[in-house]
Amino acid sequence: MPSFDLVSKVDIQTLDNAINVVSKEITNRFDFKGSHVVIDLNKKECKINIEADSEMKIDQILDVMISRSMKQGLAAEIFDFSKDAFISGKVSKKEVPVKNGIKQEDAKKIVKLIKDSGLKVQAAIMDDIIRITGKKIDDLQEVIALTKTWNIGIALQFINMKS
Repeated sequence: MPSFDLVSKVDIQTLDNAINVVSKEITNRFDFKGSHVVIDLNKKECKINIEADSEMKIDQILDVMISRSMKQGLAAEIFDFSKDAFISGKVSKKEVPVKNGIKQEDAKKIVKLIKDSGLKVQAAIMDDIIRITGKKIDDLQEVIALTKTWNIGIALQFINMKS
C-alpha cells in the first residue's frame, strides 16, 4: 500500500546558516552602527535569543531573519513570535522558539482535516510523524495538494513516499 510521512522538521544547520547571514547583514547596516545587537542560536533548545537597544530594532532584526531564512529554504512558520520582548535595563531581549516537530494536538487537528476531506486514505499519528496510507498514489497526491491549502501555522514536509 502506498504511504508517506507528514513531518515538521527544521534542519538546524540551514537555520544556523540563515542566522549567521542575518548577523552579518545587521552588523553591516548603517542604522545598526554602534548599537548593541546580539543574535544567538541555541541549537540544543532550538531557540534564538535576540538582544538590541530597542524593540524597534528587534522588529527589524525579525524581519531580516524571516526573509533570510526563507531564502535559505526555511518556512516562516517555524518561528514562534508569540512571546513579547522584555526590557532589561538599556537592552531589549526577545526569545524566539523554533517549532520543530508536530505537537499532539496539532497532529489530531491534521488527522481530523484529512478525515473530513472525504479522501480514501488513513492517517495514523506516530509520535511527531503522521503516516498517511492509501490504495492509490493519486489519493496521496490529493492529500499533499490539500495540505498545501491549509493555514494551520505549521511548516509541513512530505517524506518517505513509498508505493
